[in-house]
Amino acid sequence: MIDVLLITFLITLFYMAIANRLMTYIKVLAIQGILLFVVAFLQLEEINPLNLGLILLETIVVKAIVVPVFLVYILRKNNITREAEPFLSNFFSLIITTLIVVLTILLSNTIENTQLDKIFFIVAMSTLFFGLYLIATRRKIITHVMGYLVIENGIFVLSLAVGNEMPMLVNLGIMLDIFASVLILGIFLNKIGDVFKDVDVQQLNSLKDV
Repeated sequence: MIDVLLITFLITLFYMAIANRLMTYIKVLAIQGILLFVVAFLQLEEINPLNLGLILLETIVVKAIVVPVFLVYILRKNNITREAEPFLSNFFSLIITTLIVVLTILLSNTIENTQLDKIFFIVAMSTLFFGLYLIATRRKIITHVMGYLVIENGIFVLSLAVGNEMPMLVNLGIMLDIFASVLILGIFLNKIGDVFKDVDVQQLNSLKDV
């Protein structure tokens, strides 16, 4: 069951690679949050109510509800067009995403550690690299925020890859990191939106010190 959920999570990366609309990205991030909760719930052998509540808060509440709603608010407030405007075509994005997954599979085969769950490691590293790829190949700054959130999801999966224990402080640190980064980047987007009509990374070339 867990393997099916992780494969489904991996499929969402391919879907993001060929998606052209920002709302699609936001919906996929929400779906990933739900998948992460189910995976974490099934993966943890011993789970106490406090840790369960923290995981629920981090995944369902924050990743699947709060962050997507906040991103939609940023889109509407800054009148950002709904197109993601990638630098590369969907075909090349799909090829590169496939190469990322293949390379992480080859990398996992070189690691001989009985405590490492390879399917978790493959999904985690694929998600991390895909998040970096998303940041590097999208024009709009808000897609960079979404790429960062994808990386955060990869870190969450990676924390599950090393074993069944998930330290509460690590979870809390990740959650606070999500809150701080999204809020700061949201404020940054709002300020940029006050200056430029469209929040495009190429517009930043015109910024200079005065």
